[in-house]
Parts: sequence; structure tokens; C-alpha cells
Amino acid sequence: MRPMQGSRFAFGPFVLDSGAGTLLRNDVPVAVGYRGLKLLAALVGRPGDILSKAELMDAAWPGTAVEEGNLTVQIAQLRKLLGPAGDGSEGGGEWIVTVPRVGYRFTGAIELLGDAKRKPLPLPGKPSIAVLPFVNVSNDPEQDSFADGLTEDLITDLSRISGLFVIARNSVFAYKGKAMDVRAIAGDLGVHYLLEGSARRAAGRVRINAQLVDAVSGDHLWAERFDRGLEDIFAVQDEVTAKIVEALLGRLRAPPPRNRPKNLEAYDLCVRARKLMDDSPQMAQEAHLMLTRAVVLDPEYAEAYRWLAMNHWMGWVHSGGPTESARSVALELARKAVAIDPNDAGCRWVLAYLLAYERNFAEADAEFAKAFELDPNEADAWAALSDIAALAGRVEESLEHIRKAFRLNPFPSSWYYLTLGAAQYAARDYEAAVETLRRDETYRTSSRRFLAASLAQLGRLDEARAEVELFLVGNPHFTTRHWATTEPFRDAATLEHFVDGFRKAGLPE
Repeated sequence: MRPMQGSRFAFGPFVLDSGAGTLLRNDVPVAVGYRGLKLLAALVGRPGDILSKAELMDAAWPGTAVEEGNLTVQIAQLRKLLGPAGDGSEGGGEWIVTVPRVGYRFTGAIELLGDAKRKPLPLPGKPSIAVLPFVNVSNDPEQDSFADGLTEDLITDLSRISGLFVIARNSVFAYKGKAMDVRAIAGDLGVHYLLEGSARRAAGRVRINAQLVDAVSGDHLWAERFDRGLEDIFAVQDEVTAKIVEALLGRLRAPPPRNRPKNLEAYDLCVRARKLMDDSPQMAQEAHLMLTRAVVLDPEYAEAYRWLAMNHWMGWVHSGGPTESARSVALELARKAVAIDPNDAGCRWVLAYLLAYERNFAEADAEFAKAFELDPNEADAWAALSDIAALAGRVEESLEHIRKAFRLNPFPSSWYYLTLGAAQYAARDYEAAVETLRRDETYRTSSRRFLAASLAQLGRLDEARAEVELFLVGNPHFTTRHWATTEPFRDAATLEHFVDGFRKAGLPE
């Protein structure tokens, strides 16, 4: 049997929405972990089929070598959560049956529910554009990163034009490799125009085809081919940007020039590394090696220093607790990035964020303001400022910032949902926080502590403690006191509110 298509399945009293990462029993959320959801989705997607242990382990732990006992534990937990098939009144039995020495099979009757269609986002009040991932048309798959880097650089260049509304990189890369109608993509992203194209890099030459499409009318507004030496790649990017701006806005004064890498190997390393930044600790380590090499090859490459600063900061956050050395190195790298290129909004907001964690709030606020002056479309900066504003007790401001971030980046990194959920908790909108923090995306973050606090404030203590248990598996050294002293709180009442939720949920003191 082929896997059933779609993401929402009904069986017995349950509805599984694998896309949203939720399981409901009679419309009430069931506290099930990330791995359990992945296993259940795999089983429910092929009802009646025997799935081997290898298939299931690949579904729940893709690309990771784990002991088979982990699968056994997860299946046992799923059976406990689901209870008997038919709720005991229709013959009992189990939803998930063991096939000895082979694997497992889902035995229940499945109803495939229609996916709710995403409503088109309203168009902004100024020309809006998304740069779709450029297609690598060379014979070398290794050049994918070059095409991706071209896409990302064009997004950055266009974002700096204050008269444009530009969708962030995470959201456009959701469409990489997918054949979709341009109008459907534009509706998903809420933009009027799309830039699409292809790139070929070989033998020291680069050929780029680009076209600007009016997604509302379907008209092609501009198209051009560039065939240049590889050393001219950044001049080509500037030319493409100028053509688009002229087509959409007329001639404008150009923004300050960007700091461009002088070494193309350093550029390639930076492009590859920034794709790994939001991934696992292992990938972050690989990114660290690439970025360290990039700054050796090109000591005046501001963007490489910016990402290396974030890499150090994320290592500080995820390695079991902050250390003075990691914090100081991250801050030093961020300052160096700004010194090299004071006109780069990305460098500015990273420095602002790190300064806030050092409680240098006045300088942090000034750096955030400068970042938005340079690039009002910097979605990550709005999300980062939302985090800082929530901890300062400026809750409505925090919610407004994260809304802006989501509008610029409708398909963002997982940490946006963590930031939104924390802001909703700060606003005492616990139901909304639970809905946000139960999403599949947030399980790649440390969101469970905020989910547990939200559940505890709602009086759902059993669910809260289940989330605490799962959180502590990945964060065994966490203490509330340590967290409270390292987060950049500016408001005593907000700090006490978070600590109260953590205590009610049963997180360690």
C-alpha cells in the first residue's frame, strides 16, 4: 500500500495533524512528544502495512544512529497514550500491533481529513516581492550552495531598499525544488511580485538568468541573462537589484554599499555554514569549522564574523549553560563584524541581541534601531527584538514585533515559534501559548519549558509535568535560578511570572 497523502488523519476518538504536530482526543490535546508524533504519523500514514523497525527509526530519528530500545520505549508510550482500540467498548485490542522480529503495524480504520487551505495573505501597502530559490542548472550538484547564496544575497540587497517589502530567506526556501504556480506562491507569501531564475557556474564563469514576474497579472516585467567571469558575481547581483528596483519603484538613491567578500572560497564556506546554523549541535559544530576557515581566508568579511558570533552564542545557549569565555568571544566577534561593515543590518541586530544578554540595554536598543534604519525588512531582527521586549515587560510591543517577523517570514525557523509562545505566555494568553508551543517546529528548540509553564498556569499539571520530563531529558542540568539570572530581564514582575510558571510545572529550582 502506498502512503496516504495529506497530514490530518482521524481514527477512533483521535485526530492526528502531523503538519501542525498535534494529536487530539475528543478535541482535547494529548501530550505526546516529538518522536512519538513522528512514529504515529508514519504508522497512520500506511494503515495495515507492516513497517520495519528500520523504517520507523528513520522516520523518528532521521540520519541518526540510535539504539533499537529507543523505538521500543516510544511505541510503549504511544500505546499507553492511545489506550485500547475502540475505547474498550468495541472489542478493545491495540491500535499498534507488534509483528515479531519484523516491526509494527497500525490496525485501526483511518479517515483522511482534508487539509485546511491556507488563506492568501493580504498585500502590503508598498511593492512586495519574494526571490524564489535560483535553480542550479550546472551538471555539478556541489554548485547548489552557489545558487542558494545568490538567492540569499539578492534578498539581502532588496531588503535594504526602504520602499520595498521583501520576504525573508527561510520562507522562500520552503519552495526549493517544488513546481508550483507563481500565483499560488505569491498568495502563500502575500506578495505582488516574484523574482525567479537560474545559475550556472563552471570554469571560472557564471551565467545567470533572472526574470521579474507580476504574480497578480502573470505578466513578465523584466528578464535578462548575464554571462560574466566569476569575479564579477557581486557586480551582477548589484545590477539585478538595480533593475528590479527601477522596475518597481523607479530610480532611487542607492543604499550604502555592502561589505563584499574578497575571497570566493570564504564566500562559499559562509553560504554553506549559514544553512546549518539552526540545525543540530553537530551541524552547528560543522558550521563553526567552516566559518572559522572563512575568516582566516578573508579577515575583512563582515558576514562571516556575524555568523561566527551567533554560532558561539548558540553554543553557549545549547551546551549546558553560559560560560564567560563563550559570551565574550561572541560579543567580540559581533563588534568586529559591525566595525568592518557598519551598514549591515544583520551585523547590527546580532550585536544588539548579544548586548541585551550582557544587560547593556541602552547600547542594545541603539543597535536595534540602527538595524531597522538600515533594513526595515530584517525579519530575524524583529523576532529577536520581540524576545528582548517580552523580558523587558513590554508585552504588547513584543507581540507586535513577532507579528511583523512572521509577516516578513511566513515559514520561519523554529525559534520564531518559541519567541511567539514566550510572548503569549508573558501576555498571560496561556491557551494561545500552548497552541503555538505544541507545533512540530518548536520541538527543535527548548520550547518545552514555556509549554510546561503555560499548561501549569491553566491547571493542566499532569500535561505540564510530562513536558518537564521530556525537557529535562535534553536539558538535564537546567535550573530555574540559573535561567533567571542569565536571561536579560528588565522587569521584576515579568521575571516572577515566568519563575512562577516554571515552579508550578515542576521544573528544578
